[in-house]
This record gives sequence, structure tokens and C-alpha cells, in this order.
Amino acid sequence: MMAVTYTPKGRLYYVDPGDHRPAVGDHVLVPTDTVPEVAQVVWAPEYQVEDVGRLPVCAGIATPADLERDAANRTKRAQIQVAAQRLIREDRLPMKVVGVDWQDVGHESGRPTAIVYFTSPGRVDFRQLVRDLSLTLDCKVVLTQLSARDSARVQGGIGPCGRETCCSTFLVDFEPVTVRMVRDQDLAVNPMKISGACGRLMCCLKYEHPLYADFKAEVPAVGEQVALPEGDGRVVAHDVPRDAVVIKLTASGERKVCDRAHVCAARRAYETRS
Repeated sequence: MMAVTYTPKGRLYYVDPGDHRPAVGDHVLVPTDTVPEVAQVVWAPEYQVEDVGRLPVCAGIATPADLERDAANRTKRAQIQVAAQRLIREDRLPMKVVGVDWQDVGHESGRPTAIVYFTSPGRVDFRQLVRDLSLTLDCKVVLTQLSARDSARVQGGIGPCGRETCCSTFLVDFEPVTVRMVRDQDLAVNPMKISGACGRLMCCLKYEHPLYADFKAEVPAVGEQVALPEGDGRVVAHDVPRDAVVIKLTASGERKVCDRAHVCAARRAYETRS
């Protein structure tokens, strides 16, 4: 299998290279519902042991004619976005265009199709906009409203970590992220620090949550008593990244940072003595 992208630093799509062996940076043709589209290889063909399911098979290496058609389609998408934004301003509709897709070969009717993706705070009557766009562009027009997360995926951007957003690069499906995950990771429930580019809870909060859940299931809870060789103590904090627990000794008040295995043994010793 190999990984390709349709836009620079965009979302990755996995393709079966078939009989072709393109190198990183080469342009290939990827099958779609209409005609094969041009994509750039960002991960060269590589054998995978695990089952990845059925993947689209590469239709070949892109020719100069294919690259010229792809460039023309990119120009057409930019023109459609400008036209859609102008008509939206004229009609004073509460909409924002976030992306455009152009199919120069129609899927059903045979007519070229422009798919305009937009966001809006509520429902919008865009029937007149569709008619105006169809007359202006002389093609079939489809308007699709996106959620906040899908909008961030289409537009792309930089996350708080300084890297491209996960949803616009490798993330395929959105998994539910809850405030409980924030609390389990001892993070402050501050919307400015835990929200992504879409304004929702950051998807990366899901990545490390199982590590925190497993850690807290094994070690003593905050406030629990344990028996150390230095004396009895009470757990005052968890340090999951360091795989350690902070314990305050009862007699001296000294704080000690102990690894997980040491603390679990200390808890068993305290329970046995009690």
C-alpha cells in the first residue's frame, strides 16, 4: 500500500499501488466515482502484514495531460469559490464558504458539478443561491453544510501543538471526546487551552486517555494511605508522564516521588498490615 494526498500537507489516503511503483513526490491517478483524480505520493509503496481491507487500486502514473487537467480544475475551484462568496454577500445569507469541489465530469447527469461546502449557525434557505450559481457557472451546483469539525478538516490549519491539525492530515473518523477525559488527565477545564481549531474539544485528548485510565486503575487514589520503608504516607498527586506517584510522609511531611511499581507494593503492604 501507499499513501497519497490531493492537496499539499492535506489528508492522507491509502491506495493499492497495483503493478506500479511510484516514488515519493510522483503524481498518480486514484479512482473516484467519476474519473481518476491526480494525487501526490507522500509514502512510497510498502508491504503491510496486517489486513487493511480493500483499497482503491492506482490507475497509473499521471501524464502531462492529467496534470494540466488537474491544474485547470484547481483554477476552476478558486473561481467557483469567489463567485459563491460574491452571491452570498449580495443575498446577505449567514453562510461561509469553506471549500469547493469541482467535477468536470458529472456522476449522474453527465453535466459538470460544483460542490460548495459551507458553514452556518443555523438552517439557511439557499434555493435562490443554487439557481444563481447554476446560471453563473453553467453547471450543476450542490451545496453541503458542514459541522464545525468537518469545516476544520476541509480548511486545515495549525493546532496548539504547532503542527497541522490531525483531522486534515491522518485522522479518518472523529471519536467522541468528553470533559471527563480532560479531568482524568488533570487538565484545567479552560476552553482556551482544551479547544481545537474547530472550537470543540481537541481530538488529541483521546489519544493519551487510556494511559491515564490504566494508570489510575492500578495505583492508589489521591488521599489513599500507603506504607513505605521510610514510614506511612498519603498519596497527594499522580505524575502519569513520569509513571510515578507523589507521596507525603505522615511523620516528617516530606514529599517523595515514587515509581508506580514501588507504590503498588507499598499499598499492598499497608493493606496487609491493616
